[in-house]
Amino acid sequence: FFTPIFLIPVLETTMTTDLPVQRKEAFQGGRGHILLRPLYTPEQRHGFCNLYAQVTLEPGCEIGYHKHTKEAESYYVVEGSGIYNDNGTERRITKGDITYTPDGCSHGLYNDGTTNLVIIANIIPDQTA
Repeated sequence: FFTPIFLIPVLETTMTTDLPVQRKEAFQGGRGHILLRPLYTPEQRHGFCNLYAQVTLEPGCEIGYHKHTKEAESYYVVEGSGIYNDNGTERRITKGDITYTPDGCSHGLYNDGTTNLVIIANIIPDQTA
């Protein structure tokens, strides 16, 4: 069972904007790098999610194909478009799309465009583990 993000109690009205942007090379074995900006600290997430961050993939960069174990992940596309590998099936995702990768499944994301691909990534732990 996973707790949907809308069930997380809102204890603060604003996100943390002063957290540093992290450049991660070959993230999950992918090409290039990602720019990861956490939106909340672990304390602000209260254990309800392992990650809640804005992730930027510059042209030609990717989040490598990887499997989730005892957690799920969702992406919300803020801007741009790219190729999303959904458990072995590739499809284009664009601004406004939402993806969901359940526990035990795999995914990856490649920016094949000429502009940045920006997503909000949310990793949700299995609350029964």
